[in-house]
Amino acid sequence: MVKETLLTTAATAGFLTWATRGRSSQVFGASRWRGPRNADTIALTFDDGPSESTLAILDILAEHGVSATFFQVGANVERLPEIAQCVRSAGHEIGNHTHTHPRLWLRSGSFIRNELRRAQDIIGEQTGARPVWFRAPYGVRWFGLDAAQRALGLTGVMWTVIGYDWTLKANLVAARIAQRVSGGAIICLHDGRELNRKPDVSATIGAVRQLVPLLLERGYRFETVSRLLCPTNLSKGF
Repeated sequence: MVKETLLTTAATAGFLTWATRGRSSQVFGASRWRGPRNADTIALTFDDGPSESTLAILDILAEHGVSATFFQVGANVERLPEIAQCVRSAGHEIGNHTHTHPRLWLRSGSFIRNELRRAQDIIGEQTGARPVWFRAPYGVRWFGLDAAQRALGLTGVMWTVIGYDWTLKANLVAARIAQRVSGGAIICLHDGRELNRKPDVSATIGAVRQLVPLLLERGYRFETVSRLLCPTNLSKGF
């Protein structure tokens, strides 16, 4: 009996871990983690911005004529509205990354809904585009998120490959992604560091400078998340 209880507990814990953090999990709301595998398109995404360094990333993307999706934190948009507007005016897509970048696990449904709503409102007010995509901070979903996403017209987005650009050096970030990327991949990097002012994202900038021309040479096309996942339905939000 004790053994059976322990096995059941372990199985439950394993399922909950996958449900909250698994790339393909739909348990806590509709979510996508990659596009068509047979496509030559990929999506470059950035979390935690805008920051004072976002403009440097925009310059690299503009140099190569590629598009990206920026999952922005509402409080950072309030602090740096002009940079958020630059992202939009440069033709990139903006997603919702909550208002204060909290850990959503063990939070109430009303807390989660308020975080998404506040970010949705401020991004819409400052950029003129209400997001249709949401990425959870730390990639962790929780009870109540599904209802919040539905109420706000959001669909979750995870990633196919993450760069660990907050801890690795630029060349290692670039190498990690280059080794793992494939058709339809969604790449996760960061143009900010949670709510930090003037964060050091030099590793991200260096990695993007290496990765974009490398992946273009391999024949990949960079698209926004909307164009990667919903190429025939682009009228909503972007």
